Amino acid sequence: MLDLLEDGKAVLVDIRFKEEQQAWGPNFGLKIPLSELPARLNELPKDKIIVTACPHKDRAIIAMSYLRSKGIPARYLSDGLIGLAENLRGDAALYFLMDLPKE
Repeated sequence: MLDLLEDGKAVLVDIRFKEEQQAWGPNFGLKIPLSELPARLNELPKDKIIVTACPHKDRAIIAMSYLRSKGIPARYLSDGLIGLAENLRGDAALYFLMDLPKE
């Protein structure tokens, strides 16, 4: 999944509540809380795979299913944002962020 993000073929959508987003999390991708997703579909790029993300994966799966029901290619971050943070310790985080396409 990270390869898709790094190659610019996908965009991460952080679907956590605003309070969660303010408390911690990645500073890249789109921030669209799950409750606002139906009203904000027009903000999603049409030429990329949408990767939904939440701390674990429960809400991300719901968001992915919703997007797919609307014909939008979507996946979810299987390890969640907590898993992503765990995988991006030290230099791995720096190299990952340097390779991400700028929105």
